[in-house]
Amino acid sequence: MKARERLIVALDVESVDEARALVTALGETASFFKIGMELAYTGGGLDFARELKAAGKRVFLDLKLHDIGVTVERATRQIARFGVDFLTIHAFPQTMAAARQGASDGALKLLAVTVMTSYDDADLKEAGYACGVAELVARRAKQAKEERVDGLVLSPMELATVRPIVGSDMLLVTPGVRPAGADVGDQKRGIM
Repeated sequence: MKARERLIVALDVESVDEARALVTALGETASFFKIGMELAYTGGGLDFARELKAAGKRVFLDLKLHDIGVTVERATRQIARFGVDFLTIHAFPQTMAAARQGASDGALKLLAVTVMTSYDDADLKEAGYACGVAELVARRAKQAKEERVDGLVLSPMELATVRPIVGSDMLLVTPGVRPAGADVGDQKRGIM
């Protein structure tokens, strides 16, 4: 697989015009784009996903769905109609099962978010978790494998731990990878 097919460019901007300008500026350098909540919920954000697909691009819709089962199932089914390649959901067993039901009619692939890369052990402790990030990521990876989701979103620092748990067939997506010297933003567990 070529680098342009493996690199997912985050369109973390506030308008479709800004996103379109970024895609145009990148030209053929990139062919895979992430649309997050910020862009998806603007007027035309989801239509822009369709526009990218029509132009032969791959689209990763990063909405991190997490709700009651029937809502996740129905939302996933509606999102699948946009023809995007990937959708993020939270790696909670009932959420993963419901999303899998909603995506069962098409080619939409599900990526389960283990633990947000902006969280660290202190954040989990503050939220009342009795375990640290590494343990929670491993547990959620095992559950994701059991629920047969297509892939996981996790910190690059956790790849070596998670790959043996999920096997070689599961896709692993790592956000928070930036060039040396770049602003880390809110990332606590990325590679800079």
